[in-house]
Amino acid sequence: MSADRNDRFERGWKKLKEIDGDAGEKVIEALKDIAPDLGRYTIEYPFGDVYSREGLDVKSREIATVAALAAMGNAQPQLKVHIGAALNVGCSAQEIVEIIIQMSVYAGFPAALNAAAAAKAVFSERGIINV
Repeated sequence: MSADRNDRFERGWKKLKEIDGDAGEKVIEALKDIAPDLGRYTIEYPFGDVYSREGLDVKSREIATVAALAAMGNAQPQLKVHIGAALNVGCSAQEIVEIIIQMSVYAGFPAALNAAAAAKAVFSERGIINV
């Protein structure tokens, strides 16, 4: 790897672990046997370049990410990882629920209902709610 690419990877790996913790590492690990370059790109671009930028704190970036994934309505695995990440960086469960409710206005109820199901699963796994 070139020095710049190595810096992006190292910066991205550190940021991924800070934000996503074990869940992020599992995503990268799952790509090793099928698409290792996609795993590297995931570390370098979103986390090494974008999440590491100044201008927004990581909580604000996770709010935007949860909102975008909730609005998509078809990215449940990624939404679960980022709901967990939002909790990791200081979002409360109630803030996450409010993000989902806000997205119901712009993305529709099916997307919001899917996002609520994802949130429920993550909250249950974390012991935030009993299901």
